[in-house]
Amino acid sequence: MSLTLTDGELTVLGLLVEQPRHGYDLEKVIEERGIRAWTALGFSSIYYVLDKLSKRGLIEAAGAPSSAKARTTFRVTRSGHELCAAATREALTTLTPMRARVLIAMANSPGLPDADVVTGLTRRLEAVRKQLEDVRAARSRQEPLPGAASAIFDYSEAMLSADAGWTETTLGALVKETAVDKYDIKKAHKQLYSPSSKGFTVVEVPEFRYIAVDGRGDPNTSPTYANAVEALYGVAYTLKFTSKKTLGRDFVVGPLEGLWRADDPTVFLTRRKQLWEWTMMISQPSWITDDMIQAAIHDVSKKKALPALEDVRPLTLVEGTCVQILHIGSYDDETPTLDRLHNHYLSENGLTFNGDHHEIYLSDARRTPPAKLKTILRQPVKTV
Repeated sequence: MSLTLTDGELTVLGLLVEQPRHGYDLEKVIEERGIRAWTALGFSSIYYVLDKLSKRGLIEAAGAPSSAKARTTFRVTRSGHELCAAATREALTTLTPMRARVLIAMANSPGLPDADVVTGLTRRLEAVRKQLEDVRAARSRQEPLPGAASAIFDYSEAMLSADAGWTETTLGALVKETAVDKYDIKKAHKQLYSPSSKGFTVVEVPEFRYIAVDGRGDPNTSPTYANAVEALYGVAYTLKFTSKKTLGRDFVVGPLEGLWRADDPTVFLTRRKQLWEWTMMISQPSWITDDMIQAAIHDVSKKKALPALEDVRPLTLVEGTCVQILHIGSYDDETPTLDRLHNHYLSENGLTFNGDHHEIYLSDARRTPPAKLKTILRQPVKTV
C-alpha cells in the first residue's frame, strides 16, 4: 500500500480519526474550524476524497450503507489509523516548498502594462487582508482553543500577515517606480474627451469605471439631483486623497458625466425635464476597487451627512461604438443638435440607438457663462 496521502486526504482522514463522520458533518467541521484557510478542500471534493480513502481500505462505512452517499457515516480502519499516524509524523518534519502562483505572475508581469500589475496587486492585498480577518474571526469564535488548534491559527495568521506585508511592499515599490504625472482621463483618452464641435464623429469607447448615483427629475430644480452630485464629488475627492496617500498614485478628479433615459425619448427634444431619468457619475482610474469605494463612502459619512451618500455605487460601463459631438452653449440649446443626431445622422448612416444618451460636462456651470459651456454629447450606436 502506498504511504502517500495528499493534503486533502490527510485532512479528511485526520477528522475521521477524531470520530466517525458523514460528508455533511465533515463539511461543517471544515467550515467552522477555518480549515480552508490552510488546505484546498472544496465541498464537492470531500466525497471524491472519501471515495479514494474507501477504495484504499483506509476508511469504511459505519453500519449499514446509506442510500444517500452524503449521509453515509465513515470510520477509519486499522490501516487508516496507522497510515494517518505515519503521514502526520512525516508532515511535522517536512518543509513545504513555496510555490505561490503570484510568483509566476510576477515573473510574467513585465509583459503587462504597469497599471494592470498595480491593479492586480491592489486587489490581492485586499483579498489577503480579508482572508486574514476571516481567520481571526474563526479563531475568535472557537476560543479558548487547545494547543494544537491554537498553533494552527498562529501559523495561518503568520503566513497571511507575511503575504500581506510582501504584497504591500511590492506594490509600494512598483508604484514608486512607475509614478508619473497625475492620471487624467481627459489626457489619457484625449480622442474621447476633445471631440470637434463642427460635426459628429464615430469613436470606440472602452470599458470605464465610475462611481454613480441614479435618479429622476429636472436637474435644474430637483433636490435629488443636487444631492447626487454633492455625494459623488465627496466620494471622488476622498478616493483621490486615499489613493495618493496609500498607493502613491494621484489622479485628477474626472468631469461630471450623466446618462439620460426616458420611456419616450422625445421628452429630450421637448425638454420635459420632469420625465427625465438619469445616472450621474464620475470616472475612476482602473486601480480604484469596489472595496476602496465603499471605504471612501464610509469615510465621507463620518464627516458629513449627505442625503445621497448611501446611493453611491460603483459602475462599470462598456459603450463600444458611439457617435459624439462637442456642444458649446447652454444645456437647453442642445435640442437642434440632438434633433440632427436622432432624426438625420443616425438614419442616414444606417445606425440606431444602443444605449443611454451620455453627456460629459467639461465646464463648471457655476463659473462659466451659459453661452460658453462645453458639453460632450455622446450616443452609443449599432448598425441597423
